[in-house]
Amino acid sequence: MANRFPNILQNKFSSLHPKPSISCFTGAQLSTTLKRSRNLRVPRRLVLGIGVSFWAQFMNMSASNSIIASARTKGSVQQILENVEWPEQFPFKDEDFQRFDESSDLVFYESPRFVTHIDDPAIAALTKYYKEAFPPSNTPGVALLDMCSSWVSHFPVGYKQERIAGMGLNEEELKANKVLTEYVVQDLNTNPKLPFEDNSFDVITNVVSVDYLTKPIQVFKEMHRVLKPGGKAIMSFSNRCFWTKAISIWTSTGDADHVMIVGAYFHYAGGFEPPQAVDISPNPGRSDPMYIVHSRKLATA
Repeated sequence: MANRFPNILQNKFSSLHPKPSISCFTGAQLSTTLKRSRNLRVPRRLVLGIGVSFWAQFMNMSASNSIIASARTKGSVQQILENVEWPEQFPFKDEDFQRFDESSDLVFYESPRFVTHIDDPAIAALTKYYKEAFPPSNTPGVALLDMCSSWVSHFPVGYKQERIAGMGLNEEELKANKVLTEYVVQDLNTNPKLPFEDNSFDVITNVVSVDYLTKPIQVFKEMHRVLKPGGKAIMSFSNRCFWTKAISIWTSTGDADHVMIVGAYFHYAGGFEPPQAVDISPNPGRSDPMYIVHSRKLATA
């Protein structure tokens, strides 16, 4: 049975309940409060009026709510992206990618933050996934790109390749990242063009940062360009963010919706295999959730 794209996201209104599903920090809060408690939860931001243009297109479409309901249990997230009936046109509007804080991201990230943005169990789950998904360490000719990188990439301990490039917004953080062999400081929201040759990388990773992209289709098209045929892009995310910098369609929807949103980026960028989703949350309800949406560049693209 096919999943109709808008019906999954439609449930955003029914999923708004007293218990927050998105935990976000302001820039000022993170440097102080995160050090005191990694379990701090800030109330969910509800964006009313932003992103409404998306819903207006689909209010007359009907389908079962069973997929979104089952996706809220561990092990069922992969169903969200199975046999999706994607709309012909990209369904989001410009306002869906607006943010509460539209100031320069380079200024926002000017000071280094040597902290982790997900808790230790979620980090361990991501590292375990990478260990299974990555090419073996020290494989000749293999190259990786860690987009929106920081002082740590959460790669397996001792993992090495001849080329592991990083892109981020703070040079001090990138310099401190021991896994990187090279790095570039670049704001993808002002310049989504990746400074790499076509068919350069076997794997692209992005950890808890896809929610900040204001030009996601341009970025995903660039990811496609720089991936080698058959190369894999791995987008991982949780419910943690700097809410003032996350896009409105993200902060006004829930975890299962985010899976569909990232899947849409792959689909509408073109040239990728149908995206797949995996729930790698280590301790549902007791630690940070962790989700993967991944896809491969078509071998013939």
